[in-house]
Amino acid sequence: MDFPTIISLTETDLDLNSMLAQITLPTTGATAIFTGVVRGQTTRGDYHATDYLEYEAFQPMAETKMRQIADEIRQKWPTIEGILIVQRTGRLYPGAPSTVIACSSAHRDTGVFEAARYGIDRLKEIVPVWKKEIGSLGEQWIEGKYHPKPGE
Repeated sequence: MDFPTIISLTETDLDLNSMLAQITLPTTGATAIFTGVVRGQTTRGDYHATDYLEYEAFQPMAETKMRQIADEIRQKWPTIEGILIVQRTGRLYPGAPSTVIACSSAHRDTGVFEAARYGIDRLKEIVPVWKKEIGSLGEQWIEGKYHPKPGE
């Protein structure tokens, strides 16, 4: 059976029910979904309000890295059925979902939770997505901790 792998960068609103349907098969008995949401208040540095975030990505490289993450998940957890990795781009306001990582499996005890956690951690680590925070402190690009080395 071919298991679905959904990879997407999109400027449209995220519909969690539709996404879940894309990775749910007749054999699916468990799904784990991580959803990143835009905060309206941030405690990084000085406490401050966020009016909105602007996400940008280099689409060809981002999609390649997202597919790499899906491949890594399948290698580490061969019982995973469906994988969905979606990142929003554009302007997002507080409360809006910005990222969804979802994995499906026949049972909850087959690594589905761990696979979804791994997916979001790797996305933050290797996918070239940038965000600019606009709020009470002005505009600021938020830099991640990961800096790719040649060949990564």
